[in-house]
Amino acid sequence: MHSRKRGKSKSVKPMREEVPEWVSYSRDEVVELVLKLAKAGSTSSKIGLVLRDQYGIPDVQQLTGEKITAILKKNNEAPTIPEDMYSLIKKAVKLRSHLDIHKKDRHNTRGLLLIESKIKRLGKYYMKSKRLPADWRYDPAAAKLLV
Repeated sequence: MHSRKRGKSKSVKPMREEVPEWVSYSRDEVVELVLKLAKAGSTSSKIGLVLRDQYGIPDVQQLTGEKITAILKKNNEAPTIPEDMYSLIKKAVKLRSHLDIHKKDRHNTRGLLLIESKIKRLGKYYMKSKRLPADWRYDPAAAKLLV
């Protein structure tokens, strides 16, 4: 939105309908692994990477029938703030601490404005879709405590 880039070029998962025969984990074992990693403090994207790289599980949704966040929600392990918003808030907090030291950094001042506008837009979307409470507001001081 704020850059001159075009398109959404990215890698695409291969279309496969059945679980590969080389996966040796059952549905219940994968759910236990997801919950164990979540209790260790990993985000859902980090859990997916660990399961892929260390356990050889290519796709949790294909094996369990649910996405990682749905598994976490069902077991009351889901974070209160969605992961994409949390990472934006973390980035804004880091940038604010940078700007406290370097007050004349105009390029990053604009970057902070763009990041905070993304956070506010995402907040509107998540409040509309009921993933955040209706009275949620972005506050930089509270965000510092959150991260």
